[in-house]
Amino acid sequence: MTTPSMEDYIEQIYILIEEKGYARVSDIAEALSVHPSSVTKMVQKLDKDQYLVYEKYRGLILTPKGKKTGKRLVYRHDLLEQLLRIIGVKDENIYKDVEGIEHHLSWDAIDRIGDLVQYFDEDDSRVETLRAIQKQNEEE
Repeated sequence: MTTPSMEDYIEQIYILIEEKGYARVSDIAEALSVHPSSVTKMVQKLDKDQYLVYEKYRGLILTPKGKKTGKRLVYRHDLLEQLLRIIGVKDENIYKDVEGIEHHLSWDAIDRIGDLVQYFDEDDSRVETLRAIQKQNEEE
């Protein structure tokens, strides 16, 4: 069972490896705005829990379990960003809002949100209808 903090680390490590091919403690610390010593402690815990393999001074790699978890966490984040855009949340609020809610939703809720996002993606007129309703409600 992962904690929200563990999820943030796994997600960021997954993103760094996808983008750069590797994830160093300093890169993770910078991305999460934490001290490198905090990263080292968490990386050791994630190693113990078999999400990654960490060798001091050599770096780390995600295990199959870590890759699967990281991919799912990135999917959850991206999906919530899509939903907030669809419902008209201002771009400058989206990242902070997603960070605030992503750890508090069950995977069942995430799956249903995926269904809803897919519903809107299948037909652009649905988003246009939603925008018209929102505009009408603002005018009332």
